[in-house]
Amino acid sequence: MDEDVLWATTTVIDRRAVLDKKEERRQARARKLGVLRVNISGQELMKRDDSLSQNVADIQVEERVRKTSSDLRCEIIDLGGAKNVSELRRRKKTRKKEENNSRGKVDIPAVNTLIWPVDTADFLKAATEGNLKVIEMFLENGGDPNICDEFRKTALHRASLEGHVKIVELLLDKGADINFKDRLDCRAVHWACRGGSLGALKVLQSRGADLNVRDTLMSTPLHVATRTGHCNVVERLLASGIKMNAKDWEGDTALHDAVRLNRYKIVKLLILAGADMKIKNAEGITATEQVKLWQFDTKETLEKLEQMMEVA
Repeated sequence: MDEDVLWATTTVIDRRAVLDKKEERRQARARKLGVLRVNISGQELMKRDDSLSQNVADIQVEERVRKTSSDLRCEIIDLGGAKNVSELRRRKKTRKKEENNSRGKVDIPAVNTLIWPVDTADFLKAATEGNLKVIEMFLENGGDPNICDEFRKTALHRASLEGHVKIVELLLDKGADINFKDRLDCRAVHWACRGGSLGALKVLQSRGADLNVRDTLMSTPLHVATRTGHCNVVERLLASGIKMNAKDWEGDTALHDAVRLNRYKIVKLLILAGADMKIKNAEGITATEQVKLWQFDTKETLEKLEQMMEVA
């Protein structure tokens, strides 16, 4: 017999024996007093039986509580004492989480996880910001790598400007047109030179980009790099054998631009590379004469300022 049931049964029997003794003493007192013995009614017996059943049920509940508490104490002891109560709490949380999942609870995806189709605006923005994941998703979903904005500026143009080399490589691998023109006929190589992105320029050059290509103003990548003052890009272009004496729509060479904008390092690079100092622009002025003219204008301005100071 189970130990718990045996313990409960013994308790019931003991209580029944106590009740029987009380009944015997009551009947004995009644006989001494000459009172007739009256049998207990069936209803009263039923009440007594119900009371006894309720007592048994209460005992069984108490025993289950006692056993649960005992098991819990044993589990705490097995875990090494009260210092490991936190482990019990962790297990409880784990069980609760498993129950929630079993009820069909849907986990909320991470905020930075893309679960929506990437549109054109997001794609072009990602090219500017260097977000390779968004670029990959757009292209994997069949997006056009040559899609552009209202200025016909593509993702390749944007990535070349910002120097995002991996994105430039990916776009070219996926079919981006290396000679795609924006509204000013600038190609990706122009944008790489404007941004001083030497890494992007090298990638474009390795993929066959024309380093002598011209935009609407007849400016070459060398003109653009000179005006923006990126010496490392100018040095790379010169080392690649580009046409350093090419003229823009005003007849200016890169040397004219370097002199006019006081790009001294670039002037030196161009002269050492063999730039022609005698070429005249549309105004009939050479780069050397432009220096003299600039010096004359500066001298004249200083003289006027000196005269104004004397009058004052």
